[in-house]
Amino acid sequence: MAKSIKRIPPGPGQESVWDYPRPPRLEPVSTHLRVIHQGEIIADTNRAYRVLETSHPPVYYISSEDMKKEFIHLHPGASSFCEFKGRAVYHNLEIGNTRILKFAWSYPNPSQEFAAIKDYLAIYASKVDECWVGDEKVQAQEGDFYGGWITSKVVGPFKGGAGTWGW
Repeated sequence: MAKSIKRIPPGPGQESVWDYPRPPRLEPVSTHLRVIHQGEIIADTNRAYRVLETSHPPVYYISSEDMKKEFIHLHPGASSFCEFKGRAVYHNLEIGNTRILKFAWSYPNPSQEFAAIKDYLAIYASKVDECWVGDEKVQAQEGDFYGGWITSKVVGPFKGGAGTWGW
């Protein structure tokens, strides 16, 4: 950790993102997750995964089977590459006359270590009205590059905002 970054010590029942590994770790999650936009439940599941990586809040991956597929469409031509997970593609959310570009991403052919998240989507909390982990509404990770979901159980500081790219 860089000298200027002050790790926040976790309290009881909390995790520090500075204790997360690099390369990242994939964990199954049975906590109830929900995503809501314009009053529509986009995703609702108790079977998801989270990716934990040093300095980042958890990124939650939800099975496409637990999403309202009629609202989710592939964003043509958009992709990026993760050195750990592979090539990502992006998805748009379309509800009525509202269209949110690249509201989520997925790995159609993830690396062997992340094979479990094939056909799972990670949603940017900042692009929808509500994301929930259990009974707690999440705060979006600043910067939207990483898409982490911040809850009271996770402490930082978090990479992603202005001035944090060199961490």
